[in-house]
Formats: sequence, structure tokens, C-alpha cells
Amino acid sequence: MDILLDTAAFLWIVSDPDKLSLKARKACEDSTNRLILSAVSSWEITVKYGLQKLQLPDPPETFIQENRKLHNILTLPLFEEATLAFRTLKPHHADPFDRMLICQAMTHDLPLLTSDKHMHAYKGVRILW
Repeated sequence: MDILLDTAAFLWIVSDPDKLSLKARKACEDSTNRLILSAVSSWEITVKYGLQKLQLPDPPETFIQENRKLHNILTLPLFEEATLAFRTLKPHHADPFDRMLICQAMTHDLPLLTSDKHMHAYKGVRILW
């Protein structure tokens, strides 16, 4: 199964896996699953790093790419279809990065691995946690 990671899930996988739920850890460790990091999460990490709201041991361009390779995490580009779905998304969540991840999960029919309770409000999105 392909699994889209939210930004926090990616950061926990690479730096503090004990923060993941047992179910999430098992899904990440299952070699039949393919973990996917969205370009949206890379953007969010870069923005927060630049604003000094996120500390990383290396700059985002190094940290993200090295950890994706180390943990065998694929990347998902941001396609127009997902951006156009954003307008029709109900505002259950104020964070535009998280809302775009919801759009990507919907348009690519991917479950989203997230601990964010707000994400459950979106119908038609499978949430793993």
C-alpha cells in the first residue's frame, strides 16, 4: 500500500519514531508499504526552517533528501489537480499545508498517515494513525 506522510509523521520517522503510534510504526516498518513524502511537506519544512520555527541538524535541502533516501521514502510532486481541489475543500483545518496534503490524498487516493485530529473531519480521506 502507498501511504502519504504528513509533515510531522515524516519528521518523527526520521528523528523520533517513538512519537508514532504503534499502528503507524507498524505501517512504516511493513516492507510491502511504500511511504511517500509530498513536495508540500518539503515546502512546509523549508518555510518553518527559514522562520526558525523548526530546528534541523542540516539545511532542509540536505536533511529531506538524505532522510528520504535513508528511509526509502518516495516523493510526490504537487500537481494541478490537487491545487484545484483546494478551493472545494471545507475549512476544517486552518493550516494550508495540511489542507493541501488532504487534497493530494484525495486526488491520488492515498491514505494519509497523520496524528492531526483535524484531518479526520475530511470525508473521503483515509487516515492512518
